[in-house]
Amino acid sequence: MTDSSTNPLRIALSADHAGYELKTVLIEWLKESGHDILDLGTNSTASVDYPDFGYRLATALENGDAPFGIAICGSGIGIAIAANRNPHVRCAQVAEPVSAALARRHNDANAIALGARLIGVDMAKACVTAFLTTDFEGGRHTHRVDKLNHPPAEETA
Repeated sequence: MTDSSTNPLRIALSADHAGYELKTVLIEWLKESGHDILDLGTNSTASVDYPDFGYRLATALENGDAPFGIAICGSGIGIAIAANRNPHVRCAQVAEPVSAALARRHNDANAIALGARLIGVDMAKACVTAFLTTDFEGGRHTHRVDKLNHPPAEETA
């Protein structure tokens, strides 16, 4: 596991209007922990379209602006779908820390999506902590993760 408290990370965050307040809390908390934050908006609770912010996060990850990302919308689902349209992104929608850790350990996720209307601040922080402090296990998972970008020509059982 990575000790993110002694190894500050650059983390990109994006949110739609429903996720704005949770994004703001997480940014402050992550900065206090010494992390470098790339805030991709939105910057208010005025209504915006979640795909725009999922795409922003995906572009930042693809361009290498940050190795990890956190996307937030009302449910976490829509913004995750948008981010995952980019083949350089493996964004898992999570609602508890076990899934956040498994997304890193088994799927080499480089982003998580949180549902601001579904989880509270403490649970969001627990998910972020699990995500940022868990390393990809590799091994038997490596070829499976590789298939995410290179699907087989024929489906095999």
